Amino acid sequence: MSNPYEIPYESATPARRKRVWPLTAVLVVSAAALAALGLKLTGSSSDGEAGSGAPATSASASPSPASPKKAAPAGGAADRPMIPLADAFPAQVKDATGATFTRVGSVALASCTEPDSVGPTLAALIEGSAGCVGEQVALYKDAQNNQFNLAVFTMKDPQDTMMLVSRLAMAFDDYQVGAQAPPPGSGLRTLPPDSGMVQAFTGQGRAMVVGLGQWSDGRVADYQQLVDRLDPLLQAVSKNVGDHETKN
Repeated sequence: MSNPYEIPYESATPARRKRVWPLTAVLVVSAAALAALGLKLTGSSSDGEAGSGAPATSASASPSPASPKKAAPAGGAADRPMIPLADAFPAQVKDATGATFTRVGSVALASCTEPDSVGPTLAALIEGSAGCVGEQVALYKDAQNNQFNLAVFTMKDPQDTMMLVSRLAMAFDDYQVGAQAPPPGSGLRTLPPDSGMVQAFTGQGRAMVVGLGQWSDGRVADYQQLVDRLDPLLQAVSKNVGDHETKN
């Protein structure tokens, strides 16, 4: 049985260098002039939504020194599938006040370490771990069209989850997990790379959950309010993931 735990972290530092991609795009085009990178994602969500992931990495990010890859833990835990996409990311989430978060898109990515999905530091940490079962991402909006990105990394070893959360939480000004640009028809604007953003992490058994929050106008202000707005959604997704980890 997994041991759910939680290590939250919040940052009030805007991403210094962020690239965003539409959830529905097949060919991914950089929204920032700082990079001219392309990425093709052919995966789609379990409930029929097409999508793609997107990085939002700090300009100062650098890979960790290479280390020998860990062996996967003995037993069946490492081989269990990750949570079904629709179970992790329900169509709507309500907070204690009755406010509603609406899912705009979600997708399971092809791998946990695609070069344009995560930053180099996180990719190196995952490569040195016992392995990652998969990464799932979703974009939500609230009634004010603020944007909230969630990413779930399901590792083979719960100890690696603890390690990842701890390491990412120490780098308060580094964004190693990306925000997705909204698809056409969502009513959301694609925010510029210098928009303010907060991030938070939790760990649930084998799974690390990462939450990102951005104001609808991209303003670089009012970070504590944005953290407070992100938290109910992050906790709801974390609970869904934790329930899955506990019963499997």
